[in-house]
Amino acid sequence: MKKFLKILGYLLLVIIVGVAGLLIYVKTALPNVGPAPDLKVERTPERIERGRYLANSVTVCMDCHSTRDWTKFTGPLTPGTLGKGGELFDQKFTFPGAYYSRNITPAGISRYTDGELFRVITTGVDKEGKAMFPVMPYTYYGRMDPEDIKCIIAYIRTLDPIENKVPTPVSDFPMNFIINTIPRKAEPQTRPDPSNTLAYGAYMVNASGCRECHTKAEKGQILMDLAFSGGREFPFPDGSIIRSANLTPDIETGLGNWTEEIFVNKFKAYADSGYTPLTVDRGQFNSIMPWTMYGRMTRQDLAAIYAYLHSLSPMKNEVVKYTAANMMKK
Repeated sequence: MKKFLKILGYLLLVIIVGVAGLLIYVKTALPNVGPAPDLKVERTPERIERGRYLANSVTVCMDCHSTRDWTKFTGPLTPGTLGKGGELFDQKFTFPGAYYSRNITPAGISRYTDGELFRVITTGVDKEGKAMFPVMPYTYYGRMDPEDIKCIIAYIRTLDPIENKVPTPVSDFPMNFIINTIPRKAEPQTRPDPSNTLAYGAYMVNASGCRECHTKAEKGQILMDLAFSGGREFPFPDGSIIRSANLTPDIETGLGNWTEEIFVNKFKAYADSGYTPLTVDRGQFNSIMPWTMYGRMTRQDLAAIYAYLHSLSPMKNEVVKYTAANMMKK
Protein backbone atom coordinates (compact mmCIF):
# COMPACT_ATOMS: atom_id res chain seq x y z
CA MET A 1 0.00 0.00 0.00
CA LYS A 2 2.81 2.39 0.89
CA LYS A 3 4.52 1.62 -2.41
CA PHE A 4 1.29 2.35 -4.28
CA LEU A 5 0.83 5.69 -2.48
CA LYS A 6 4.46 6.56 -3.19
CA ILE A 7 3.99 5.87 -6.91
CA LEU A 8 0.74 7.84 -6.90
CA GLY A 9 2.53 10.74 -5.23
CA TYR A 10 5.23 10.70 -7.90
CA LEU A 11 2.60 10.66 -10.63
CA LEU A 12 0.79 13.61 -9.08
CA LEU A 13 4.07 15.49 -8.79
CA VAL A 14 4.87 14.83 -12.46
CA ILE A 15 1.39 16.04 -13.46
CA ILE A 16 1.69 19.19 -11.34
CA VAL A 17 5.16 19.97 -12.70
CA GLY A 18 3.94 19.30 -16.27
CA VAL A 19 0.90 21.55 -15.90
CA ALA A 20 2.98 24.26 -14.25
CA GLY A 21 5.54 24.04 -17.05
CA LEU A 22 2.82 24.28 -19.68
CA LEU A 23 1.27 27.33 -18.02
CA ILE A 24 4.67 29.01 -17.73
CA TYR A 25 5.32 28.30 -21.41
CA VAL A 26 1.93 29.71 -22.46
CA LYS A 27 2.45 32.83 -20.35
CA THR A 28 6.08 33.51 -21.31
CA ALA A 29 6.68 32.05 -24.78
CA LEU A 30 3.34 32.84 -26.39
CA PRO A 31 2.02 34.48 -28.45
CA ASN A 32 4.68 33.87 -31.07
CA VAL A 33 3.83 35.50 -34.38
CA GLY A 34 7.26 36.92 -35.08
CA PRO A 35 8.55 40.49 -34.83
CA ALA A 36 6.66 43.46 -36.22
CA PRO A 37 7.71 44.11 -39.82
CA ASP A 38 10.09 46.96 -40.60
CA LEU A 39 7.48 49.00 -42.39
CA LYS A 40 6.90 52.64 -43.27
CA VAL A 41 3.55 53.35 -44.92
CA GLU A 42 3.60 56.22 -47.38
CA ARG A 43 0.47 58.28 -46.82
CA THR A 44 -0.58 58.98 -50.38
CA PRO A 45 -3.99 60.56 -51.07
CA GLU A 46 -5.07 57.33 -52.78
CA ARG A 47 -4.15 55.20 -49.77
CA ILE A 48 -5.84 57.54 -47.33
CA GLU A 49 -9.09 57.52 -49.33
CA ARG A 50 -9.03 53.75 -49.73
CA GLY A 51 -8.38 53.46 -45.98
CA ARG A 52 -11.24 55.85 -45.24
CA TYR A 53 -13.58 53.69 -47.30
CA LEU A 54 -12.44 50.46 -45.66
CA ALA A 55 -12.39 51.73 -42.06
CA ASN A 56 -15.79 53.41 -42.29
CA SER A 57 -17.74 51.19 -44.68
CA VAL A 58 -16.16 47.72 -44.98
CA THR A 59 -14.03 46.66 -42.01
CA VAL A 60 -15.95 49.35 -40.08
CA CYS A 61 -13.14 49.92 -37.57
CA MET A 62 -14.95 53.09 -36.54
CA ASP A 63 -17.99 51.08 -35.44
CA CYS A 64 -16.25 49.73 -32.32
CA HIS A 65 -13.57 52.40 -31.96
CA SER A 66 -16.03 55.29 -31.67
CA THR A 67 -19.08 56.07 -29.54
CA ARG A 68 -22.45 55.06 -30.98
CA ASP A 69 -25.66 56.92 -30.22
CA TRP A 70 -28.12 54.25 -29.05
CA THR A 71 -30.96 56.76 -28.79
CA LYS A 72 -31.08 56.48 -32.61
CA PHE A 73 -31.90 53.45 -34.76
CA THR A 74 -28.81 51.39 -35.69
CA GLY A 75 -26.62 53.43 -33.32
CA PRO A 76 -25.00 55.97 -35.67
CA LEU A 77 -21.62 57.35 -34.61
CA THR A 78 -21.62 60.29 -32.22
CA PRO A 79 -19.87 63.26 -33.87
CA GLY A 80 -16.50 64.08 -32.35
CA THR A 81 -15.76 60.52 -31.17
CA LEU A 82 -14.23 59.01 -34.32
CA GLY A 83 -11.59 56.50 -33.27
CA LYS A 84 -11.40 57.44 -29.59
CA GLY A 85 -12.14 53.89 -28.36
CA GLY A 86 -13.40 52.86 -24.94
CA GLU A 87 -16.34 50.64 -25.90
CA LEU A 88 -16.67 47.78 -23.40
CA PHE A 89 -17.17 44.14 -24.39
CA ASP A 90 -17.60 42.04 -21.27
CA GLN A 91 -19.41 39.11 -19.66
CA LYS A 92 -22.86 40.49 -20.43
CA PHE A 93 -21.99 39.99 -24.11
CA THR A 94 -20.76 36.43 -23.31
CA PHE A 95 -17.09 37.45 -23.46
CA PRO A 96 -14.69 35.77 -20.98
CA GLY A 97 -13.44 39.02 -19.52
CA ALA A 98 -13.66 42.78 -19.94
CA TYR A 99 -12.23 44.10 -23.19
CA TYR A 100 -12.15 47.70 -24.42
CA SER A 101 -11.71 49.03 -27.93
CA ARG A 102 -8.46 50.95 -28.12
CA ASN A 103 -7.95 54.61 -28.95
CA ILE A 104 -6.85 54.51 -32.62
CA THR A 105 -6.57 58.26 -33.12
CA PRO A 106 -3.02 59.66 -33.29
CA ALA A 107 -3.33 60.40 -29.57
CA GLY A 108 -3.60 56.67 -28.92
CA ILE A 109 -1.32 55.14 -31.56
CA SER A 110 1.51 57.66 -31.88
CA ARG A 111 3.83 55.36 -29.93
CA TYR A 112 3.28 52.59 -32.50
CA THR A 113 5.40 52.23 -35.62
CA ASP A 114 3.58 51.40 -38.85
CA GLY A 115 4.99 47.87 -38.62
CA GLU A 116 3.64 47.45 -35.09
CA LEU A 117 0.23 48.66 -36.21
CA PHE A 118 0.35 46.20 -39.10
CA ARG A 119 1.16 43.35 -36.70
CA VAL A 120 -1.56 44.18 -34.17
CA ILE A 121 -4.22 44.56 -36.89
CA THR A 122 -3.35 41.30 -38.63
CA THR A 123 -2.27 39.06 -35.73
CA GLY A 124 -3.66 40.57 -32.52
CA VAL A 125 -0.26 41.05 -30.88
CA ASP A 126 0.34 44.54 -29.53
CA LYS A 127 3.46 46.68 -29.27
CA GLU A 128 4.50 44.98 -26.03
CA GLY A 129 3.99 41.52 -27.51
CA LYS A 130 0.78 40.87 -25.57
CA ALA A 131 -2.17 38.99 -27.08
CA MET A 132 -5.47 40.68 -27.71
CA PHE A 133 -8.76 38.83 -27.37
CA PRO A 134 -10.28 38.69 -30.89
CA VAL A 135 -13.11 41.13 -30.22
CA MET A 136 -11.34 43.01 -32.98
CA PRO A 137 -11.51 40.37 -35.72
CA TYR A 138 -7.79 40.32 -36.45
CA THR A 139 -8.08 36.73 -37.64
CA TYR A 140 -10.09 38.12 -40.57
CA TYR A 141 -7.85 41.11 -41.18
CA GLY A 142 -4.84 38.78 -41.29
CA ARG A 143 -6.35 37.29 -44.46
CA MET A 144 -6.70 40.63 -46.21
CA ASP A 145 -4.43 42.11 -48.85
CA PRO A 146 -1.45 43.80 -47.10
CA GLU A 147 -2.04 46.87 -49.25
CA ASP A 148 -5.53 47.27 -47.81
CA ILE A 149 -4.10 47.08 -44.27
CA LYS A 150 -1.54 49.73 -45.20
CA CYS A 151 -4.38 51.93 -46.47
CA ILE A 152 -6.18 51.61 -43.12
CA ILE A 153 -2.97 52.55 -41.29
CA ALA A 154 -2.48 55.56 -43.55
CA TYR A 155 -6.04 56.69 -42.86
CA ILE A 156 -6.13 56.32 -39.07
CA ARG A 157 -2.89 58.32 -38.87
CA THR A 158 -4.90 61.26 -40.28
CA LEU A 159 -7.72 61.16 -37.71
CA ASP A 160 -8.15 64.07 -35.35
CA PRO A 161 -6.29 63.19 -32.13
CA ILE A 162 -8.60 62.61 -29.16
CA GLU A 163 -7.19 62.20 -25.67
CA ASN A 164 -9.00 59.22 -24.15
CA LYS A 165 -7.27 56.83 -21.77
CA VAL A 166 -8.81 53.40 -22.22
CA PRO A 167 -8.81 50.87 -19.33
CA THR A 168 -6.56 47.83 -19.50
CA PRO A 169 -8.40 44.67 -20.65
CA VAL A 170 -8.81 41.83 -18.15
CA SER A 171 -9.44 38.16 -19.02
CA ASP A 172 -11.23 35.75 -16.71
CA PHE A 173 -9.62 32.43 -15.79
CA PRO A 174 -8.77 30.32 -17.78
CA MET A 175 -8.93 32.77 -20.71
CA ASN A 176 -6.06 34.71 -19.13
CA PHE A 177 -3.92 31.74 -20.23
CA ILE A 178 -5.81 30.63 -23.34
CA ILE A 179 -5.68 34.13 -24.86
CA ASN A 180 -1.95 33.71 -25.56
CA THR A 181 -2.66 30.71 -27.79
CA ILE A 182 -5.11 32.54 -30.07
CA PRO A 183 -2.91 34.84 -32.21
CA ARG A 184 -1.57 33.31 -35.40
CA LYS A 185 0.75 34.55 -38.08
CA ALA A 186 -1.13 36.44 -40.77
CA GLU A 187 -2.08 34.59 -43.95
CA PRO A 188 -2.41 37.51 -46.37
CA GLN A 189 -3.97 37.19 -49.78
CA THR A 190 -4.16 39.35 -52.84
CA ARG A 191 -7.46 41.17 -53.25
CA PRO A 192 -9.21 39.43 -56.17
CA ASP A 193 -10.23 41.35 -59.24
CA PRO A 194 -13.87 42.48 -58.89
CA SER A 195 -14.65 40.75 -62.19
CA ASN A 196 -14.18 37.44 -60.34
CA THR A 197 -17.40 37.99 -58.44
CA LEU A 198 -17.38 34.98 -56.11
CA ALA A 199 -13.72 35.32 -55.11
CA TYR A 200 -14.10 39.06 -54.67
CA GLY A 201 -17.31 38.54 -52.70
CA ALA A 202 -15.54 36.08 -50.40
CA TYR A 203 -12.80 38.66 -49.85
CA MET A 204 -15.32 41.39 -49.01
CA VAL A 205 -17.31 39.11 -46.68
CA ASN A 206 -14.09 38.30 -44.81
CA ALA A 207 -13.06 41.97 -44.63
CA SER A 208 -16.52 42.95 -43.39
CA GLY A 209 -16.53 40.28 -40.68
CA CYS A 210 -20.05 39.12 -41.59
CA ARG A 211 -19.43 35.64 -40.20
CA GLU A 212 -18.41 36.97 -36.78
CA CYS A 213 -21.75 38.57 -35.92
CA HIS A 214 -23.97 36.25 -37.95
CA THR A 215 -22.88 33.04 -36.19
CA LYS A 216 -23.86 31.81 -32.74
CA ALA A 217 -21.08 32.06 -30.18
CA GLU A 218 -20.06 30.60 -26.85
CA LYS A 219 -17.77 32.61 -24.54
CA GLY A 220 -17.08 35.05 -27.34
CA GLN A 221 -16.00 32.35 -29.82
CA ILE A 222 -18.19 31.59 -32.83
CA LEU A 223 -19.41 28.06 -33.57
CA MET A 224 -17.95 27.38 -37.01
CA ASP A 225 -20.41 24.58 -37.82
CA LEU A 226 -23.15 27.24 -37.72
CA ALA A 227 -21.29 29.88 -39.73
CA PHE A 228 -23.52 32.59 -41.24
CA SER A 229 -26.74 30.99 -39.97
CA GLY A 230 -27.43 33.84 -37.52
CA GLY A 231 -28.83 33.82 -34.03
CA ARG A 232 -25.93 35.40 -32.15
CA GLU A 233 -27.34 37.34 -29.22
CA PHE A 234 -26.45 40.95 -28.43
CA PRO A 235 -27.99 42.37 -25.24
CA PHE A 236 -28.86 46.04 -24.84
CA PRO A 237 -28.33 47.84 -21.51
CA ASP A 238 -32.06 47.61 -20.69
CA GLY A 239 -32.00 43.81 -20.96
CA SER A 240 -33.53 43.55 -24.44
CA ILE A 241 -31.82 41.17 -26.86
CA ILE A 242 -31.23 41.53 -30.60
CA ARG A 243 -30.21 38.48 -32.64
CA SER A 244 -28.35 38.44 -35.94
CA ALA A 245 -30.05 37.31 -39.14
CA ASN A 246 -29.50 34.07 -41.03
CA LEU A 247 -27.36 35.00 -44.06
CA THR A 248 -27.40 31.58 -45.71
CA PRO A 249 -29.64 31.14 -48.79
CA ASP A 250 -32.26 29.10 -46.94
CA ILE A 251 -35.60 29.97 -48.53
CA GLU A 252 -37.66 29.87 -45.36
CA THR A 253 -35.33 31.38 -42.75
CA GLY A 254 -32.47 33.03 -44.65
CA LEU A 255 -31.78 35.04 -47.81
CA GLY A 256 -33.08 32.46 -50.25
CA ASN A 257 -35.90 34.68 -51.53
CA TRP A 258 -33.80 37.86 -51.64
CA THR A 259 -32.79 39.13 -55.06
CA GLU A 260 -29.54 41.04 -55.55
CA GLU A 261 -31.53 44.24 -56.01
CA ILE A 262 -33.45 43.79 -52.75
CA PHE A 263 -30.22 43.00 -50.89
CA VAL A 264 -28.25 45.97 -52.22
CA ASN A 265 -31.13 48.41 -51.82
CA LYS A 266 -31.63 47.32 -48.21
CA PHE A 267 -28.16 48.69 -47.45
CA LYS A 268 -28.27 51.73 -49.72
CA ALA A 269 -31.52 52.96 -48.12
CA TYR A 270 -29.48 53.87 -45.03
CA ALA A 271 -26.97 55.84 -47.09
CA ASP A 272 -29.61 57.87 -48.92
CA SER A 273 -29.18 61.61 -48.40
CA GLY A 274 -32.76 61.80 -47.18
CA TYR A 275 -32.35 59.15 -44.50
CA THR A 276 -32.41 60.34 -40.89
CA PRO A 277 -32.01 57.75 -38.10
CA LEU A 278 -35.21 57.48 -36.08
CA THR A 279 -35.21 58.14 -32.36
CA VAL A 280 -35.61 54.90 -30.41
CA ASP A 281 -37.01 54.95 -26.90
CA ARG A 282 -35.56 52.65 -24.26
CA GLY A 283 -36.97 49.14 -24.70
CA GLN A 284 -38.04 49.63 -28.32
CA PHE A 285 -36.60 47.61 -31.20
CA ASN A 286 -33.12 48.68 -32.25
CA SER A 287 -30.27 47.07 -34.18
CA ILE A 288 -26.53 46.88 -33.56
CA MET A 289 -25.97 46.35 -37.31
CA PRO A 290 -24.17 49.52 -38.47
CA TRP A 291 -26.42 49.98 -41.49
CA THR A 292 -25.42 53.60 -42.01
CA MET A 293 -21.76 52.51 -42.33
CA TYR A 294 -22.15 49.39 -44.47
CA GLY A 295 -24.67 51.31 -46.58
CA ARG A 296 -21.81 53.44 -47.91
CA MET A 297 -20.23 50.45 -49.61
CA THR A 298 -20.34 50.61 -53.38
CA ARG A 299 -23.12 48.73 -55.14
CA GLN A 300 -20.49 46.56 -56.81
CA ASP A 301 -19.05 45.49 -53.46
CA LEU A 302 -22.49 44.80 -51.96
CA ALA A 303 -23.49 42.79 -55.03
CA ALA A 304 -20.33 40.69 -54.69
CA ILE A 305 -21.16 40.01 -51.03
CA TYR A 306 -24.67 38.96 -52.07
CA ALA A 307 -23.26 36.59 -54.70
CA TYR A 308 -20.93 34.94 -52.19
CA LEU A 309 -23.61 34.55 -49.52
CA HIS A 310 -25.89 32.91 -52.08
CA SER A 311 -23.13 30.41 -52.89
CA LEU A 312 -23.21 29.07 -49.30
CA SER A 313 -25.04 25.91 -48.31
CA PRO A 314 -28.46 26.87 -46.93
CA MET A 315 -29.00 26.31 -43.21
CA LYS A 316 -32.44 26.38 -41.70
CA ASN A 317 -32.43 28.55 -38.58
CA GLU A 318 -35.49 30.54 -37.64
CA VAL A 319 -34.17 33.54 -35.72
CA VAL A 320 -36.30 35.46 -33.24
CA LYS A 321 -34.88 38.84 -34.14
CA TYR A 322 -35.73 40.79 -31.00
CA THR A 323 -36.89 40.11 -27.46
CA ALA A 324 -37.88 43.14 -25.42
CA ALA A 325 -36.74 43.36 -21.80
CA ASN A 326 -40.30 43.15 -20.50
CA MET A 327 -40.80 39.89 -22.41
CA MET A 328 -37.60 38.45 -20.88
CA LYS A 329 -39.13 38.76 -17.41
CA LYS A 330 -42.26 36.75 -18.26
